[in-house]
Amino acid sequence: MPRSLSLSARSLARSVFVAVATTTILVSVSAPARAQDVMTKESVATLKASFTADLDTLHQKFLGLAQAFPQDKYTWRPMDGVRSVSDVLMLAAFEGYSFIPTSFGAKAADLGSREEAAKLRTLSDKTQVIEHLNKGFAHAKKELEALDPATLTGKRKVMGQDRSAAEIALFVGGDLHEHLGQLIAYARTNHIVPPWSK
Repeated sequence: MPRSLSLSARSLARSVFVAVATTTILVSVSAPARAQDVMTKESVATLKASFTADLDTLHQKFLGLAQAFPQDKYTWRPMDGVRSVSDVLMLAAFEGYSFIPTSFGAKAADLGSREEAAKLRTLSDKTQVIEHLNKGFAHAKKELEALDPATLTGKRKVMGQDRSAAEIALFVGGDLHEHLGQLIAYARTNHIVPPWSK
């Protein structure tokens, strides 16, 4: 087995283990919620700490890939009609600016007018994209850490569905991991080895 494939397989196995362990924790934390339709303040605090730690890991992996891609690959996309490398990275930044915090009831970042925010989404300059990636994840973390777990014990409407904090964490975390996987596939297609696989 080639060394790169072996490392890739180990990285995949680690990712699967982390995903299964996180899901197990989230399901066990949310089990009382199904019976009572609410979570305790203590279980939400545990969930929030676990989710925030996962955000740190996701941030470092997105950042590692953002740094590994050369500038001339930031506009690369596998085919017409799908996101480019910079599009995926800016989507992750915007999830930090808005989707992550607002899903839990915290505030979105002030990015100016709708037109100004839309213009940010189209950035493809490596330095600027990395800056927004860092700022987006920093905003999400700051907002989540400021949330009182007592405010997260009930359900919130996210994407048209009433969801518990555990369901929100699985939904939002799953979305971010999906985009990370997309970016890993982009990297591999361009013969870029994810930094943590070296």
